[in-house]
Amino acid sequence: MLKLENVSKVYKGGKKAVNNLSLEINKGEFVCFIGPSGCGKTTTMKMINRLIEPSEGKILIDGENILDQDPVELRRKIGYVIQQIGLFPHMTIQENISLVPKLLKWPEEKRRDRAEKLLKLVDMGSEYLNRHPYELSGGQQQRIGVLRALAAEPPLILMDEPFGALDPITRDSLQEEFKKLQQRLDKTIVFVTHDMDEAIKLADRIVILKAGEIVQVGTPDEILRNPANDFVEEFIGKERLIQTRPEVEKVNQIMSKTPVTITEDKSLSDAIQMMKNHRVDSLLVVDNDGVLKGYIDVEMVDTNRKSAKTITEIMQQPQYTVNEQTQISDAVRRILKRGVKYVAVVDDEQKLVGIVTRSSLVDIVYDSIWGEEEALVADKV
Repeated sequence: MLKLENVSKVYKGGKKAVNNLSLEINKGEFVCFIGPSGCGKTTTMKMINRLIEPSEGKILIDGENILDQDPVELRRKIGYVIQQIGLFPHMTIQENISLVPKLLKWPEEKRRDRAEKLLKLVDMGSEYLNRHPYELSGGQQQRIGVLRALAAEPPLILMDEPFGALDPITRDSLQEEFKKLQQRLDKTIVFVTHDMDEAIKLADRIVILKAGEIVQVGTPDEILRNPANDFVEEFIGKERLIQTRPEVEKVNQIMSKTPVTITEDKSLSDAIQMMKNHRVDSLLVVDNDGVLKGYIDVEMVDTNRKSAKTITEIMQQPQYTVNEQTQISDAVRRILKRGVKYVAVVDDEQKLVGIVTRSSLVDIVYDSIWGEEEALVADKV
């Protein structure tokens, strides 16, 4: 799909921002460029759509050299998302999303239909079509920036630290949302980030750069288990959980497969009885197909027992969920850093498959914090 052959960027004075870089990216692959400031990651990405012209080498998209194409036409075939979003304040959301399709002379009805379908993908209905950017939250604006990049159905999307300016909770939510979207739409993504946690969470492969050169390329697991050198080891951080406990990688390896659940149609009395029987203070609410709908706890029941009869009336949406294939490190961060008691685990269809609790992480966290220290003490003895 995308191939870089001995690509370099040399600025005046002979300074090389990118030096003899070669890389192949497959169709549908999510690749993250990461490295310290000035390593060449953004320069490399911008050469792909000719916002920066390469000095040497070839960049091929589906076998065609980008230098043989009109740069404007090339950019219209490549999605592009930046941290600053760049929505036009005087345009409606529909007009912002449909910017490239309009330049490509899509008919009005097709543009509106495309914008409406894209909004549904990120749980934003057609009521947003005629709103303006100032009427949206930061997270919603960033969603629109992503949708604009998808609007003309490009096979390749470039993303330059698109979630960097968002608060941690919104950022976390958008990362998950976008990864699912990318997998569903089978888009090829080149993603620039300075955040190793983000790269580990999103990437199929990570490209680590230093001084304009590739230091290591590999899957998150490969890099975390086998860092190429001291620079990579220091850059990713020795505290990364998977490096300490490589045999425990995914949430489904430690989750409980028997979370206590209740269906939406049950009464508050049923909920209290179930909590009592199972000696828990909260229940996960599912529909008849096992899809996670929300949760209730004993405080909700106590507060609403006089005014509500059914669980549906009082349940709240789950604050956080993780997919069963999520890296353990994500679950640790959500539970320990955010103070939640548990995280519900769902499959790709949002069906509840398990639960990860604080207690289920105790041994892993213990090993990651003290395991190396105890090993050193044992060696001395």
